[in-house]
Amino acid sequence: MSRGPDFGWVSVVRLGLVQACIGAMVVLTTSTLNRIMVVELALPALLPGLLVAVHYMVQMLRPRMGFGSDVGGRRTPWIIGGLAVLAVGGIGAAASVALMPVARVPGIVAAFVSFVVIGLGVGAAGTSLLVLLAQRVHESRRAPAATIVWMMMIVGLAVTAGVAGKLLDPYSSARLMAVVTGVAVLAFVLATIALYGVEGEGRAPVADAEAKPDFRQVLAEVWSETDARRFTIFIFVSMLAFSAQDLILEPFAGTVFGFTPGESTSLSGMQHGGVLAGMILVALAGQRFGTLRAWSVGGCIASALCLGSLVAAGIVGPGWPFTPTVFLLGVANGAFSIAAVGSMMRLAGEGKQGREGVRMGLWGAAQAVAFGLGGVVGTGASDLAHWLLGEASVAYSSVFAFEALLFVLSAFLAAKIDARPRATATPRLYVEPAVAKVD
Repeated sequence: MSRGPDFGWVSVVRLGLVQACIGAMVVLTTSTLNRIMVVELALPALLPGLLVAVHYMVQMLRPRMGFGSDVGGRRTPWIIGGLAVLAVGGIGAAASVALMPVARVPGIVAAFVSFVVIGLGVGAAGTSLLVLLAQRVHESRRAPAATIVWMMMIVGLAVTAGVAGKLLDPYSSARLMAVVTGVAVLAFVLATIALYGVEGEGRAPVADAEAKPDFRQVLAEVWSETDARRFTIFIFVSMLAFSAQDLILEPFAGTVFGFTPGESTSLSGMQHGGVLAGMILVALAGQRFGTLRAWSVGGCIASALCLGSLVAAGIVGPGWPFTPTVFLLGVANGAFSIAAVGSMMRLAGEGKQGREGVRMGLWGAAQAVAFGLGGVVGTGASDLAHWLLGEASVAYSSVFAFEALLFVLSAFLAAKIDARPRATATPRLYVEPAVAKVD
């Protein structure tokens, strides 16, 4: 039987640096290249939208990647391999955008292939990274650990976007290739250094072919687990509600409240600040007051109430406390999301051992599909409401009301998930099961 010690804060920060490196590579492909295709190349906005959706949909393979990590016995090779694939995909995406001005169709085809590769890299690295956290972080540290890792990812996104934005001016295809390649190589090297020795020896892989379970059988076993199935549905519904608001909040602010582009961008920044505040709140108070399940339920209910306030804002118009409502919505979103991550880390080890990677992959796939659909659902529902209802404010309010209902449903689903007493919780050690353990 092999076991590894619980992670201390230094190890958590090192994994947070890895997550930041993943975010640094992803933000250039989902944000910077998006803008270049639409503005500099004058391509339809639908193209980058489809590319981003492709990178999310490919992550439906996360359960299979988690299964491979379970059977292999170690997470580090999957994380490093995923980072390498992600770096190659990011560089390929930049090359495809550079190709589009001279050979549009081959460039677009290359972009779709590159975004498939990006999705595979994110899925492989992200799933196994969460596996390590779930297996090796003590119960009492899970909410703070999740907050540290996600905050470092957000910092990585912000720093990379800011620095890369300055380096890209004045824009040229050669400069784009240099910046993206530099970020990809630097992020890969930093993440590899941060990972060195964190996991330890892990567990020997399953060598006997007869002892290796069939993936489809394992997936069916995990889906038959009541809590795993309920949590998958909860993740999908809550993240669908969370992501559906992103693309309509700023247009709503401009249409109903007359915000300028600069003011609506600042509003978005305020919302993200609220998300960080909500994460910190759960990290500091989550273990002292209530359980992670209670924070998930409360965060979803609070999100629904804030969206209800946005419904009222659309009806009342100027004079409603719109900006404070958006900030509080961010706080509620941050609280429920980080509590959900903490719950995910706990539930990954529940049920039959050696299935942690499949569980985490299943939940990661649910989140990815929800995010891929969220923008389409939010904007599509907004367009449909405009067509049916005519008035913009009423149309937006109807979409916010729909999202509020999704959060109410999410709270109901979260409340149904088993919550174990925290006072008697024992550390989950890295114990060797029949098959390898995964996050």
